[in-house]
Amino acid sequence: MNSQLTAYVTLACTSGVLNLYLCLNVFTKRHHYTNIAKFFILYTWVITIYCFASAFGLMSTSLGELKFWTTIEYIGMPFSPPLGLLFIMQYLGFKITKKRFISLLIIPFISLVMVATNDWHHLHYRVFEIDPKLGAPYVHQEIGIWYVIHGIYTFGCMFVAFLFVLSRWKETAKVYRPQLISLMFGQLVPIVTAFLYLIGCTPPGFDPVPMVLWLSSVLYLWSISSSRMFSIMPIAKDSIFHSINDGVIVLDESYRLIEFNQSSQRMFPPLNKSMFGMDFDHVWQQLSGASFPFQLEAVTSIQELQLAEDQAIRTYQVRTSALQHGNSSKGLLIIFTDITELKGLQVKLEHLAYYDELTQINNRRAFFQTCEREFSEAHEFSSPFTVILFDIDHFKKLNDTYGHYIGDQVLIHVAKVCKTQVNEGILFARYGGEEFVLALKGCTELEGVALANQLRRQVEAEPLHTDEGVITVTISCGVAEATNAPEETLNQLLNKADQALYSVKRAGRNQVHVYTAI
Repeated sequence: MNSQLTAYVTLACTSGVLNLYLCLNVFTKRHHYTNIAKFFILYTWVITIYCFASAFGLMSTSLGELKFWTTIEYIGMPFSPPLGLLFIMQYLGFKITKKRFISLLIIPFISLVMVATNDWHHLHYRVFEIDPKLGAPYVHQEIGIWYVIHGIYTFGCMFVAFLFVLSRWKETAKVYRPQLISLMFGQLVPIVTAFLYLIGCTPPGFDPVPMVLWLSSVLYLWSISSSRMFSIMPIAKDSIFHSINDGVIVLDESYRLIEFNQSSQRMFPPLNKSMFGMDFDHVWQQLSGASFPFQLEAVTSIQELQLAEDQAIRTYQVRTSALQHGNSSKGLLIIFTDITELKGLQVKLEHLAYYDELTQINNRRAFFQTCEREFSEAHEFSSPFTVILFDIDHFKKLNDTYGHYIGDQVLIHVAKVCKTQVNEGILFARYGGEEFVLALKGCTELEGVALANQLRRQVEAEPLHTDEGVITVTISCGVAEATNAPEETLNQLLNKADQALYSVKRAGRNQVHVYTAI
């Protein structure tokens, strides 16, 4: 073996050793690294196979050995560009799906099969023989149709990977740029070397790429050790921008649309890039059919917005914030957060907190919260204030006779009947058990008695129809009017109505009594 060939073998082995070291080093520390380490391990492993197979091929003395080691090379070489592309895509924040992973490796797998079976079809190499002038291990080859396909695909993967990295240069913080430099040159070195090989600018008879891959390995080693490439990686700004669940719309200083993320496009499907440069109010007209309801100002604000979408109402929290550059405003950020479910849950919780679950009228808590305020206002302005307390006659007997289900139906029935007789300004609530209460702000005792009798007659006139038969229901009512005495409280007034109610029960029920002081 001459000294030149020895140098080639040494360089190929050096590339193989360095890539093997990278592979094993990252593999042993993979649990401390991000997910990109998995692709890097595969990437360096196939390059290791490629480099060592190339070195053994340079030591071959027969055509059979050359074909064998060329096949072994193709276990690694065609897979390294797509795996390098996947590694860079993962590094830059692209989503790597199983389908995408498999599809990128289909052509390399076919290339491996083509080389292994080339003697049968000659689609990869039309001619593959020992160079008649230089002798073994130098090869004379003429490429076939699949070699062209394989070459285009290989160059394409490396070039796309290089462009991906290059495209993220401006938006990457300076502290992370050494990582990008190593990635760019890691792709650029084999691209340039392979190109020079194809146009005949390298020594004939062998593939020079494995001899230069040690340069890429050194760059990766430097990046791993100096900039913590696998521990901390710069996720591209647009990846973060588009992964935000909130809709983000960016306007310039004249409030024209200049950018939006994918979430905002999901929220507002008509939104598209053809609207760039349009005044935002005009954009919003196209999105919602109306003018934007809030003033666009370079100040921070939070508003709520409801939009009708697909026969449903969606609620958004809209936050606006100025984009600052130094002391001057350079535009406006509008962030849409879909709070429809949260708002619905809030409404349900409020309903549960203030409405009786069975009868769907105000509960005791809601009654006191509102009535305390109205009672105080009546005291303050010396206006009349009356309460009606009523319960369902013989309700316990109804429960014992027909069961609790029918008892619940009776409660619901009475509440519905009474609601039809009560004006909107009157506070009506379930007081507890079979008791109900009404607060009549601005009404006298006589007006309270009139309403109580109206309720009593209506309930009696509308019996409840059930599977158990028709059930006639009656109620007893106690009425009391506030005296406007400074020391009187709402609880005292309710107690007076309660005493009037008990006097009805003693008198035979299905009546209305007014509280009278003893």
